[in-house]
Amino acid sequence: MAADLSICHPGDGIEALNRLPGLAEPLLQIDMERELLQLRQEDSWQRETGRSSKTLAKYPDLRIVLILMKRGTRMRQHRAEGRVSIQLLEGQICIHLADRKVNMSAGHLLVLDCGVLHDVETLEESALLLTISWRREKSDASESLSPTQRHLDEEALSRMDDEGGAPDAVVSPSGAEKKGRS
Repeated sequence: MAADLSICHPGDGIEALNRLPGLAEPLLQIDMERELLQLRQEDSWQRETGRSSKTLAKYPDLRIVLILMKRGTRMRQHRAEGRVSIQLLEGQICIHLADRKVNMSAGHLLVLDCGVLHDVETLEESALLLTISWRREKSDASESLSPTQRHLDEEALSRMDDEGGAPDAVVSPSGAEKKGRS
């Protein structure tokens, strides 16, 4: 019997998230100013990478990550098989796509479809909210991504981590944990 993908129930797939299940509660309220203040105090903010990040919400089919980047910082070219939104909270950034550049300033939102190759460059200190969503193909969240999707999404999350992600563990869509560097 095929699963009805339009039905989502609170707590669906949370058992697949074996680390920080509090980031997958049925209701999350987040104080963005407080989170940005904390990110500015993290060791990762002082590193040469010039970036600090924190996962705010982590569901089997959705991640929301707050990223703070110093001026001139760049996230190398990457892609995710899930759809991506970038909401700029503070500052100015340039998104480099294969065929053009998109400049963004605070208050703007950019949405990229599945698999779009992009590069993020800060023109001044910037805070952005990154959202990645994955299609729910089956009711079992651990089987919802193809191996190719898992590889590309894990690579994107790994690049974020390698370039100065939060010291907290980040759980990839397949459930494999990755540790940030201190």
